[in-house]
Amino acid sequence: MRLSKEVKTGILAIGAILLLIFGYSFLKGTNLLDKNREFYVKYDNVEGLAQAAPVTINGLTVGKVQNISFANSKGGLVVKFTVEKDFDFSKNSIVRIYSTGLIGGKSLGIFPQYDVNNIAKSGDTLRGDVEDGMLTAVTKALGPLEKKVNNTLATVDTLLLSINAIVDEQTRQNLKEAIANLNTTLNSFAGVSENLNNILSNNTGKLDNTFTNLDKTAGNLSKLTDSLAQLETGKLVTDIQNVVDKMDKIVAGVDNGEGSIGKLLKDDKLYQNLEGASRQLEQLLQDVKLNPKRYVHISVFGKKNKEYEPPANPDE
Repeated sequence: MRLSKEVKTGILAIGAILLLIFGYSFLKGTNLLDKNREFYVKYDNVEGLAQAAPVTINGLTVGKVQNISFANSKGGLVVKFTVEKDFDFSKNSIVRIYSTGLIGGKSLGIFPQYDVNNIAKSGDTLRGDVEDGMLTAVTKALGPLEKKVNNTLATVDTLLLSINAIVDEQTRQNLKEAIANLNTTLNSFAGVSENLNNILSNNTGKLDNTFTNLDKTAGNLSKLTDSLAQLETGKLVTDIQNVVDKMDKIVAGVDNGEGSIGKLLKDDKLYQNLEGASRQLEQLLQDVKLNPKRYVHISVFGKKNKEYEPPANPDE
């Protein structure tokens, strides 16, 4: 059976139309040969998400964005996407728009919840979320810094106003005079420095002699140190130790009552005898002072001394 040219032309036209439809759908991210599950998610702003953007679960691409349209007259958006893989997740799962790189586009990421009693079915609307982009994250990070910078600028502005209020015409004049005096002082210092250089230049020989003498003194000190190091310190320490031992023996003997000093310090009877003799001597001296005639007899021209007569009042 031979086909006419018209039939062949019709078949080719139908095939071309089907191929065009299939290619167009494929470019839009829809594979007409696959049975995909369709889901919906609502956003106020899709942050640049485009049609045919990949849909991922834990980083694995499982579908594509099919369509983005307005949900209402207030500007709300509805994203339709398909999930190709046979992977069950809960209806409470979150679908988040996130950036794929620093300069890359946007993708949909499904963050699944595993609730077997509430499995998501094709046609369900899931909860949406938008991840902060790079600029948003930087803006949030710089927010506190911006506040600090603003506070610092306000403080600097207040400080400058205070300085302007303090630095009046008189203060400026004083500052000019102070700077002029500082220049004069620096010039004087330069003159003093020049004079000092001249003095050093004129007394180079004396300075050399002084340093030479210092070197000799240092050498003598070194020799003295060597001499001290060569002394028989061991013998000296032994002699000192012997003297200390002898002193310890003497002190121990005195403490034990040995010798005259020990007996004097330790013999209570001797101490009492000395104390009694001292008391009697004191009484004798007192009696001699009060009654000298009892002890001293002076005879002039061979005259016989009178016998001692006690005074009528002994207290006189």
